[in-house]
Amino acid sequence: MMVRRFFPALLVVVALTLIGVAGMGVAQNTPNNGFDSSGSFEVGGIEVDVRGDDAESARQAGWRLAQRKGWTKLAQQLAGSSNARLSDSTLDSIVTGIIVERENIGPDRYIARLGVLFDRAKAGALLGVSVQVTRSPPMMLLPLEWSGGAGRMYERNNAWQEAWGRFRSGNSNIDYVRPRGTGPDALLMNAGQTLRRGRGWWREVLDTYGAADVLIAEVDLRREYPGGPVTGVFTASHGPDRAPLGRFALRVNNGSSLDALLDAGVRRIDQIYQDALNSGKLKTDRLLAFRPPEPKTEEEAPEEAPEEVRPAPADTPAVAAGTAVSVQVDTPDSTAFLASEGALRGIPGVRSVTTSSTALGGVSVMRVTYDGSIGSLRSQLEGRGWTVQQGPGVLRISKASQSPPPPPQPSPTDGTGEE
Repeated sequence: MMVRRFFPALLVVVALTLIGVAGMGVAQNTPNNGFDSSGSFEVGGIEVDVRGDDAESARQAGWRLAQRKGWTKLAQQLAGSSNARLSDSTLDSIVTGIIVERENIGPDRYIARLGVLFDRAKAGALLGVSVQVTRSPPMMLLPLEWSGGAGRMYERNNAWQEAWGRFRSGNSNIDYVRPRGTGPDALLMNAGQTLRRGRGWWREVLDTYGAADVLIAEVDLRREYPGGPVTGVFTASHGPDRAPLGRFALRVNNGSSLDALLDAGVRRIDQIYQDALNSGKLKTDRLLAFRPPEPKTEEEAPEEAPEEVRPAPADTPAVAAGTAVSVQVDTPDSTAFLASEGALRGIPGVRSVTTSSTALGGVSVMRVTYDGSIGSLRSQLEGRGWTVQQGPGVLRISKASQSPPPPPQPSPTDGTGEE
């Protein structure tokens, strides 16, 4: 009889324990698909212990009690008021979320530690305090985790990356840019990238994500044995040179508390970055802020053209040295096209000839790089029997024997084309 009575009682105890553990697991390990940067006021560590007619009513009562306690705590922190009171309906309108840090649910009892998020603008208006936050320039955050001697960042999901995903950065003065770890993130940002010093490549990466500088949040996890005590050595550094800003260590007694260890590390590192910003240490590297000037391109539009002028395409490859000239040539057939290209390549001083546009039976465009002035190139072409018309950066050429259409306002020639 004793065994029969004890066995059902044992089942109830085990069931309640599993329910509590399951609730805590859901609260702590729910996948985080996005980052909360809304800037809501957060009040955490609120203990509740309430009873109700059933498990659900007890839980709702616990959450309402957490809202009241959270509002009192927030008013004390922001306005110094210890007796602030609001109705439950008003609290419902300014509370943006409930954070379950730990909970145990019974048939008619709810024991939990909760956090409450309050809308920043509404809460500030009710308390009469300013809610403006001065933030840093956009900072790329690289969460680097060392475990078992291997460094991981975005190659695969890890506990350190998830801890930063749970962190609500809206309350921080640091404007974090946190990649989601998809697409090219794992290729562009890995443990090896944090060891590079070249500013050129860093500028390319930062410009891709709209950041001005980089912050490296590093944790080295040291486990004594599987499931046993875990020590985390945290390092906060800044910039491509990994300038150290702070270093500390935290320890938990078992592996199941790893998330709590990392969450505490995230808050400490964020505080280090905020202190560095306030003290003026978090300055953007001037070499990262430098942007090389854009090369000036000469407008290519001829002053006079007997026919419609076709400008060279914008994607024509540029040559490092020499004068770039756009040459328009009449090409009635492929033979004329090849002859024109060969004639241009045979002129002394011509470095390269690139075909920009081919139009058999019309006007083709070639890009010529010439060691000299455009006037000198024109003289050499005329000396080889070409009829040449010149515009700013453009030459229009044709063979005298081809009898091109006359221009609208013909000008007298120097006798080169006369028979």
